[in-house]
Amino acid sequence: MSDRIHSTAAELAEALAAGSVTSVDLTQAHLDRIAAVDGDVHAYLHVDAEGALEQAVASDERRAAGTPLHALDGVPIAVKDVLATAGLPTTCGSKILEGWIPPYDATVVARLKAAGLPILGKTNMDEFAMGSSTEHSAYGPTRNPWDLDRIPGGSGGGSAAAVAAHMAPLALGTDTGGSIRQPGAVTGTVGVKPTYGGVSRYGLVALANSLDQVGPVTRTVLDSALLHELIGGHDPRDSTSIDQPLPGLVAAARQGAAGDLAGVRVGVITELAGDGWQPGVMARFEESLELLVKAGAEVVEVSCPHFVHALAAYYLILPAEASSNLAKFDAMRYGLRVMPQGIDSPSAEEVMRATREAGFGDEVKRRIVLGTYALSSGYYDAYYGQAQKVRTLIGRDFAAAFEQVDVLVSPTAPTTAFKLGEKLDDPIAMYLNDLATIPANLAGVPGVSVPSGLADEDALPAGFQVLAPALADERVYRVGAALETALTEKWGGPLLAQAPSLESTQNGALA
Repeated sequence: MSDRIHSTAAELAEALAAGSVTSVDLTQAHLDRIAAVDGDVHAYLHVDAEGALEQAVASDERRAAGTPLHALDGVPIAVKDVLATAGLPTTCGSKILEGWIPPYDATVVARLKAAGLPILGKTNMDEFAMGSSTEHSAYGPTRNPWDLDRIPGGSGGGSAAAVAAHMAPLALGTDTGGSIRQPGAVTGTVGVKPTYGGVSRYGLVALANSLDQVGPVTRTVLDSALLHELIGGHDPRDSTSIDQPLPGLVAAARQGAAGDLAGVRVGVITELAGDGWQPGVMARFEESLELLVKAGAEVVEVSCPHFVHALAAYYLILPAEASSNLAKFDAMRYGLRVMPQGIDSPSAEEVMRATREAGFGDEVKRRIVLGTYALSSGYYDAYYGQAQKVRTLIGRDFAAAFEQVDVLVSPTAPTTAFKLGEKLDDPIAMYLNDLATIPANLAGVPGVSVPSGLADEDALPAGFQVLAPALADERVYRVGAALETALTEKWGGPLLAQAPSLESTQNGALA
């Protein structure tokens, strides 16, 4: 069964439908893989072997009765630990929620269960999704399966590493400024940020309400489309949920995989290139563009002049929203409670101060302070208000660009995976990893990161980003799948097949 862990989710669904494999066998194979390699990778914070196998047994019974709930019924999945899961811990990578077990499921988790997907466990992340490397987890960093000395991206490095290391065929992540797409780029996986409001945020522990979006983490574009269609759609419990049907994402992915992009106009964002971009990343990007042209696409340069201010605007808007959202972790209702030392009858404020000091990590404290300052009297208009104006201008840049082209493209991240600890003490250098991904979150448009190959300098994965107008998610799937098909033909197989084995080296990656 070990070979099954290398199959795509679509292939596993076909095997389950054909009766050539059982969900119990698939789930156990992935649990065995977790036991074998996650001690080195640390992609998971909690593994629910008993629960996953129970769900797999139920799936097999439905298959035997001819009543599967969904095409993916029985295909196991991992879930980022920022999504509420009834009966399973949800820590958000923070000590302040250590041991907290939600009494309800996030809508996306409920939809997974309703479709019969066994949940393998909860994946590691930067604390409250604040980070680009998964080094800010209170429970230790996740390591990149391609090189265990390097980061897997963040904040959702656990989900990306689990999929890249074949510890799950599918995973859920969340993307606030690139936290699905940037880990996808540096681990050689596919990561999708849906249109804002296209997937329910109910049950997602919010970092920044106007930016957060749940999305798929997979090994192929088709797998992402299958998962996106499952979790997407209107949810009346989420006030930001869009009340209209999803476009045909799976159909678009299948159309793109046929390799025909005739009539598709692809815009290269001129502001997302140049100094500071790793040459090997840019080389893979240029090669990918050539493949799109061969598939029939027309490539033109497009300027989005306000994108250069996106990073600054984001790091005012996000901390402001985060400082408000995290105020609820006050030691009064749930989570950690620390009593201050040397005080016989501490006040609520003193308990709150001691708890937040012990429960929050340095990055979370940094952003709370920054956000509180930006919202304070006398500074609101100068900082937060100005950032929102820039956000509007970025949205206008997108609108103008999409009048000229069907999709916009760029490298997903400026560099390949950097070494653990290399940027941990330099927040600005860390923030620059999201330079290309942040504009999509500010504007609410969909995007995908597709592996574009290995950079010449270090033989590590790079990513190619495709962005589309809001509610036109099918475009990123069509173009992403076309590129994936062309690159797979060029490489003679999936990119992940080129990685060294975790079992064969302590400084390498997947089998």
